[in-house]
Amino acid sequence: MTPQEIRDEARAVLRKYWGYDSFRPVQEDIILSVMEGRDTLGLLPTGGGKSITFQVPAMMLPGLTLVVTPLISLMKDQVDNLREHGLKAVYFHAGLTLRENNLAIDRCRLGKAKLMYVSPEKLRSERFMSTLRLMDVSLIVVDEAHCISQWGYDFRPSYLRISELRDVFPDAPVLALTASATPAVVDDIMKVLRFREPNVLSRSFLRDNISYVVRIVDDKMRMLSEVLRSTSGCAIVYVRSRRRTREIAAALAADGISADYYHAGLSPEEKEEKQNRWKHDETRVMVATNAFGMGIDKPDVRVVAHIDMPSSIEEYYQESGRAGRDGKPSYAVIITSRQFKGRLTRRIAEAFPDKEFIGHVYEMAGNFLNIAVGSGYNTINEFNFNQFCDTYGLPPLPAKSALEILTRAGYIEFVEETTSRSRVMILYTKEELYGLDLDDTTDQVLNFLLRNYTGLFADYVYINETVMSERMHISTESVYQSLLYLGRLHAVHYVPRSTTPYIIYTTSREEPKYLVIPRTVYEDQRERLEERIEAMKQLVYGDGECRMNVMLRYFGEKPEKDCGMCDVCRARRKRSVTPDEDAALRETLLYLAGQPGGHDVNYMARQAGVKPERVVEMARRLADEGLVKFTGLNIQSQSQS
Repeated sequence: MTPQEIRDEARAVLRKYWGYDSFRPVQEDIILSVMEGRDTLGLLPTGGGKSITFQVPAMMLPGLTLVVTPLISLMKDQVDNLREHGLKAVYFHAGLTLRENNLAIDRCRLGKAKLMYVSPEKLRSERFMSTLRLMDVSLIVVDEAHCISQWGYDFRPSYLRISELRDVFPDAPVLALTASATPAVVDDIMKVLRFREPNVLSRSFLRDNISYVVRIVDDKMRMLSEVLRSTSGCAIVYVRSRRRTREIAAALAADGISADYYHAGLSPEEKEEKQNRWKHDETRVMVATNAFGMGIDKPDVRVVAHIDMPSSIEEYYQESGRAGRDGKPSYAVIITSRQFKGRLTRRIAEAFPDKEFIGHVYEMAGNFLNIAVGSGYNTINEFNFNQFCDTYGLPPLPAKSALEILTRAGYIEFVEETTSRSRVMILYTKEELYGLDLDDTTDQVLNFLLRNYTGLFADYVYINETVMSERMHISTESVYQSLLYLGRLHAVHYVPRSTTPYIIYTTSREEPKYLVIPRTVYEDQRERLEERIEAMKQLVYGDGECRMNVMLRYFGEKPEKDCGMCDVCRARRKRSVTPDEDAALRETLLYLAGQPGGHDVNYMARQAGVKPERVVEMARRLADEGLVKFTGLNIQSQSQS
């Protein structure tokens, strides 16, 4: 096909399955590059629509598109969303049962799938790789591709196995995708994935609708409340610990601000309920760890606030970039103190405990799992991290860091908790079900399943035992036992909910004295973390430099002008405007905002005889003072809201 024919077909696929008439910037260029068989690195900022760049080619290419992604908790949701759009997809990860695994393989063999999502650790399975070799794979996609680079902030050794797929499918082009990567990481991704030629397609990291603001204060909670009261629309507040999510959400609620909390330790049902309330604007503020946000595409987030700072600009850019995906004015606010600067430095010691401690953690993990020295190779072991720390009196943060260093060194692979929801598939035919002789409770449970869940005969369907018990007016334990009994009859396959962190032994267990932690894994990585933390300090505590430009230069761009919207630029502009001009604009905006319903920015700019940017800057100052509400492009007196 000619380039124009490829573009025309891609737009037709986009229109058919997603209902859009055009692509976002760079999406179409990436699709064209992939369809021409070129290895491609797509660098799209958060919210830039990475998924479309491989889902559209998947529908145009013969055979399967293989997508390697670390986001195990989102795989099922992604596959379900694709099926709703009429796209056939399956997923594989180590937490699947053998029956689920075989069902997905059969779908691929029978041509009932176009997309195959695979977790990186699944590529360690020789059995899975043997099965994979028999399949027709047309495109290899590496999502979150920065994880493959040792220069990146989230390096995962399991990603290094991806390059072996090039030997299995030599004719399939590779599409690597990430939302944040420095020039060194970009080069490393292409090197590790053995690109045939350099090929990077990217959008600028500039987010011209987000005002980046830093507030250095003594009372962070008071400032957070002020920020949320002077802005409108939904918000995310990021913190670093599960305990703080609950505490800060409770403090905001006590202050009259609608808030809830979210972290990885919640049950899937709790996560879904909290997400839905926030998505539907029943909850305004979500206080969360970085577990919140992945795969949640809410376009109208007006504020992203950080009470605790990330350790790198990459992390901050991704998290703050969840604001303003609809293109309307939004805020990214860091609320910190001078004292916190020292805490950032202390994170280095937490992330790189001394090597003797790392050896001790390795030894205790083997004891905890009953793995004998010389054995354990390639075994997958469920690993209760909290119980492990309690059993041996280990501090959680350094212990977790030790496991991650051991992972990078190649001795184990530590996979943090993956919580899976309960699921059921019916194995009998309807006729066989009717012939079962069941007690009243089990019969009630089976009939509830048949009446309330669809697709049970074809695939695994998520269920909620608590909801079932409430609606049937029986105990949750009765529901659970009935489902287990149906499982023993082989009438259904029931997989109860579980939270399963695990350790994979990538070598046989060694004695601690033989452990070797290479310089590339320890000293070099420590230096890189120090560099990332110093860059973060410069962004937050540096004086007089446009904050957007600090980030753009970090990602290798050469900005030609300041953003004009961050707190540094606003303070500079304020100094360049005469007091009389400032006062006149302020008076005009307050008058216009006080009229019924207020007015939009462009109308006010025409009335005041200034550029819209000046109106936006003044409106934000008035919003900070609590005098107006700035919603989208509309400015309205606070007294009217």
